[in-house]
Amino acid sequence: MDFSFSDEQLELRQTVRQALARAFPLRALRAFNEAAPDVRSTMAASRWTMLAQLGAPALLVPVAAHGLGRRDTELVGVLEEAGWSALPEPLLETAGLAAPMLAALLPALPAAGALRALLEGNAPLAVGGIDIGPAGPSSPTTVSPAGVLCTPRVVGTRDATVYLLACRDPDSGWQLHAVPAAACTTNATPTLDPARDVATVYWPLSADTLLAYGVAAEASVGVMADRGAAGSAALLNGLADRMITLASDHAKERHQFGQPIGSFQAVKHLLANARVKLEFARPVAYRAAWALATAQPTVSHDASMAKAMASEAAELAARVALQVHGAIGYTWECDLHFFLKRTWALSKAWGDATTHRQLVLAQARRPRF
Repeated sequence: MDFSFSDEQLELRQTVRQALARAFPLRALRAFNEAAPDVRSTMAASRWTMLAQLGAPALLVPVAAHGLGRRDTELVGVLEEAGWSALPEPLLETAGLAAPMLAALLPALPAAGALRALLEGNAPLAVGGIDIGPAGPSSPTTVSPAGVLCTPRVVGTRDATVYLLACRDPDSGWQLHAVPAAACTTNATPTLDPARDVATVYWPLSADTLLAYGVAAEASVGVMADRGAAGSAALLNGLADRMITLASDHAKERHQFGQPIGSFQAVKHLLANARVKLEFARPVAYRAAWALATAQPTVSHDASMAKAMASEAAELAARVALQVHGAIGYTWECDLHFFLKRTWALSKAWGDATTHRQLVLAQARRPRF
């Protein structure tokens, strides 16, 4: 069997890389991190319009729902390029999580309205209310003293017009809601990565926003958890690739004892080990994308393996890149720190490496008959 990407898939990935290189070079990444909130919104809107013109947010939406009707095997390359650029916008949350889930829940009115905001309004979607632990998905959503629901760590609220939020009641089980942003109160959450848009959302529980509940909602949450793990693995692989490249370039330019530090065997071994770790993580992420695209019974196992290996590969790449750069790598003047912070944030999002290895072990211990 041929497991390589098709020419069309490679061309899509290359197109996204070239578009992001033009719209979001390193100087634009720095400018975004230093900008005021209102300026950030303007810059983000411009980039999101570019991504929408490429069709990236609607990649997994079926043609019948006015999307592109592509599969996760196309999206995985796009997400890697987003990781390479350290793209701040919620592309994973919109294209990889919310869009396919909403399309699957059509013709429910809240799902149709949220998809319309994405496809016609060119607005990203925020996602929150699902954590992944050793026991599987759980919800951090609680009820505030004021009687409204409180969901921490919602990603992408700044420019979204609809928030896709989950909650779980011990008695009635899971619920999924598509809540208009205008009905919510958001408090920005300070994070290690200042470019990552994370907030706590206070929202009213309403039957008008209900997408699914009970068994249907639990199944949707399970798929979203798998998609979150697999998609963040692709982002981390892109980040790891960029950090290794930055470190390699620095090793060619930085001289000690009259020669580039990249000529020293110790530095070569550091970079080679990081590259090998990445090259082992990448095909596992591609396997997870294929499993999602073809609804394989091993999808949860594959997604967990992808996230565990990508988290470890990116964390190693971060350590190596910082070691190769030396003390300058810690400074604001060095572009490396933007990628370090995104890596440290994403390696814990949707479950860290230890959590996903525990999930893989639990899956392996389950009886098969």
